Amino acid sequence: MTMIGRPAFVDVVNKNGLFLDTLQFQERVHVQASTELSAAAGAEIILFCVKAPDNVATASQLAPLLTSHALVVSLQNGVDNVEQIRAAANLEVLPAVVYVAASVPEPGKIKHVGRGDLALGPKSEKTERLAAIFTRAGIPCRISDNIAGELWTKLLWNCALNAISALGRVKYGQIAGSSDARQVVQSLVEEVFAVATAAGIRLVGVEDSAAAFAGACKIATQMSGALSSTAQDMMRGKRTEIDSLNGYISRRGAELGIPTPVNHALYTLIKLAEGRA
Repeated sequence: MTMIGRPAFVDVVNKNGLFLDTLQFQERVHVQASTELSAAAGAEIILFCVKAPDNVATASQLAPLLTSHALVVSLQNGVDNVEQIRAAANLEVLPAVVYVAASVPEPGKIKHVGRGDLALGPKSEKTERLAAIFTRAGIPCRISDNIAGELWTKLLWNCALNAISALGRVKYGQIAGSSDARQVVQSLVEEVFAVATAAGIRLVGVEDSAAAFAGACKIATQMSGALSSTAQDMMRGKRTEIDSLNGYISRRGAELGIPTPVNHALYTLIKLAEGRA
């Protein structure tokens, strides 16, 4: 396996390995790492993990390096990454939903604080082969017959918590413990649920907006020590994926005639904060 990343990450991993600090174990894993995308040349399976704003550029550079049978797996937040990658390059791409709370406190170190399972779909020979590979590696992976619903359900949780965590600079547990924050969460999930319903999406395990709110609160409690990826990006001065989260709901809601004022407000605030950075 070869990992591709920025120099600070690659230098540490090549020298000391990748340190995994998980809920179940602590282990240093020795892997190859490179700063060059050309290291992916000839790979059969590519785990596509870049931030959504980098989809087009990365896919365009990656395509000439791969064989016709190479399989790209999108392990990203948002619901339209596969479409963006396919539009940018002639690649075979499968969507995956990642249920994990983790951070990178320093280059070469991964801190895992919650869950750690994947969903693939729809069922096919390729998704079954991928699921078997992840399972052999100790990563729980199931195949869903409603992968669009899975992606939108993950989007709902991200829209409910990510921006609040980022703007408040707080972990999920602090959101769960604030009655005012929970009111904002409730408004966010009601809007996302309404947009998903109008788009004909059948969410997974979420029958109505009340269930959506209960689910968001449950996640915030279970992953109380997690800081959202949006918050981590902002604290490092990086671009966030807010366009693919609350921003996506704002745009999709406008297309479908569904008001999304709270999602739009948080999207706008994050964009303004990025501009200041």
